[in-house]
Amino acid sequence: MPRTPLFVLHILDGRHEMTVTRLKRADDAFTLHYTITPPLPDSGSEPPLVPVLEARDDLGNTYDDRGGAYGTAPDGSHTDGSLTAYPALAPDAHTLRARVIFIQGGQEAAYDMTLGIRR
Repeated sequence: MPRTPLFVLHILDGRHEMTVTRLKRADDAFTLHYTITPPLPDSGSEPPLVPVLEARDDLGNTYDDRGGAYGTAPDGSHTDGSLTAYPALAPDAHTLRARVIFIQGGQEAAYDMTLGIRR
């Protein structure tokens, strides 16, 4: 049974949909997993499209992205990705305000979302 998405964003001038599928905690970080449909095109001769994550919880703690990974699904239907941010989520935080910024060739497009944090 597929999971209910945590958040859905229409990105890149509405041409793509980014679905945040999971927020995974670790001892030193957390990771947002996402899919983008239709898949992002291969950069080819274009500058690569780089996603960056900035976040703040309801307690005022800030979290910074240290890179992520993405690639087209084997069936070519979407792009899978993840963004990992440090440090670990505060144990008493209830919500996370996140901004995903896509950077390409010196241009940026930013998208905001608020996620509930499960314990």
